[in-house]
Amino acid sequence: MKPTFPATGLNRRSLLTALALLPAFPHVFGPVSALAQTTTTDPLPAWNDGAPKRAILSFVQATTDRASANFVPAEARVATFDQDGTLWVEHPMYTQVVYCLDRVPAVAAEKPALKRAEPFKTVLSGNRAAIAKLSMRDLETILAVTLSGMSVEQFGSEVKEWLAKARHPRWDRPYTELVYQPMLELMQYLRTNGYRTYIVTGGGQDFVRVYSGDVYGTPPEQVVGTAGGTHYGYDAKGRPLLTKEPRLLLNDNNAGKPEGIHLLIGRRPQAAFGNSTGDRQMLEYTQVGGGARLGMLVLHDDKEREYAYGPAGGLPDTRVGTFSNDLMKEAGSRGWTVISMKSDWKRIFPFEQA
Repeated sequence: MKPTFPATGLNRRSLLTALALLPAFPHVFGPVSALAQTTTTDPLPAWNDGAPKRAILSFVQATTDRASANFVPAEARVATFDQDGTLWVEHPMYTQVVYCLDRVPAVAAEKPALKRAEPFKTVLSGNRAAIAKLSMRDLETILAVTLSGMSVEQFGSEVKEWLAKARHPRWDRPYTELVYQPMLELMQYLRTNGYRTYIVTGGGQDFVRVYSGDVYGTPPEQVVGTAGGTHYGYDAKGRPLLTKEPRLLLNDNNAGKPEGIHLLIGRRPQAAFGNSTGDRQMLEYTQVGGGARLGMLVLHDDKEREYAYGPAGGLPDTRVGTFSNDLMKEAGSRGWTVISMKSDWKRIFPFEQA
């Protein structure tokens, strides 16, 4: 896949399906900074020398060289990144879904009546087969209760505490360590060349903002995600506060991504990076802006070092981060670069030996 250089110049990403993967977890579940380290000779050392790496280098050269016909002024240098499956591991279940399920016991302890009410009774039972059969309405009920009813500060503290303790079942490491070293290097390389790097995710905006600065070097104001409503009020001492409400403002997935970009960023990206059908519209929106554009998709095809799923390329099918055959065809027709995790990345995680 090549960059396009014209001649003129918590969202709901298949939550029910994610829950169906619960049997893969032997049990129910601080952020660690892992910013890329680059060298003076190679800004992307975790990348193999291939078409994706060359496309990135060529794009940055073309858009930052004042002598180039595709030069982009500093104020217009915007790059957007999906998170789940693009910046960190999304299998076998989205991290925020794990968080919501883990929150049910604490919420039930505060509200004992929930212990006898569905769907909370099913979640508390630990019966994973029954949990996997919960309806979308049941899941929405769980999300509404576990992600609302507290101040935004309390929510942030609870997420931070959970992240410090929760471990991924495969690597037994904090989720915040399971970020992709090549993408960290890419984000840093773009920033070094004057780009602002935004996370545009189907995950919860408030959830990702808790750790985005420490993990990705992306400040909270540069996170665009699925957003719920808040209510302004006062605490018992008369101090103002915002309380999270079970009210959806933006579903930042599929077409919601370009909508969120317009609403919260106000500029069309020059480059966009994703990994699934949920990112298709973001790449389409980016590409049609004119001038030099770069669209890239991560293909998970390395079951030894991470996971392998598609179904594009004959990989196993999945509804958690689906990379469909239609998306692969569109990537070919539009000139988007497909990154093979197996072939294009020397290292996947920061904790691996260089």
